Amino acid sequence: MIETLLGGLLGGVFRLAPEVLKWADRKGERAHELALQDKALEFEKLRGAQRMAEIGSAAEAAWNTGALEALRESVAAQGRPSQARWAEALSISVRPVITYWFMALYCAVKVAGFVAAVNGGASWLSALLHTWTEADQALWAGVLNFWFLGRVFDRVRP
Repeated sequence: MIETLLGGLLGGVFRLAPEVLKWADRKGERAHELALQDKALEFEKLRGAQRMAEIGSAAEAAWNTGALEALRESVAAQGRPSQARWAEALSISVRPVITYWFMALYCAVKVAGFVAAVNGGASWLSALLHTWTEADQALWAGVLNFWFLGRVFDRVRP
């Protein structure tokens, strides 16, 4: 009787063993497939980010090319005469007018400082020496270099 019971039990265990092994194998396969899917998902994310970076770089390059072309066209257009002479005259006068306005304002500030010092009791020489600073000397040197050395370099250049 025990042999029959033991035989039936062992027969059932041996019959279930392959099923248990199949189940364990399928579980490992599913874990492996899941890991492969995760890796594929990570790869697709990286590829998508790389593609977005490529698109961004291409768009930036196109933008830069367009901006350079617009700048080139605007500079070329400045050299062409227009139909409105008053617009050309106004355009030509902008830099000199700003320069004269700045120099007039600068001189007015310096004269106001000089007059304030003299009215405050300083001597003419002391007021002049304190009104004219090293920054004024540097500015004056820059203006002179711009106007006079620029002409020398223009004559030297072919």
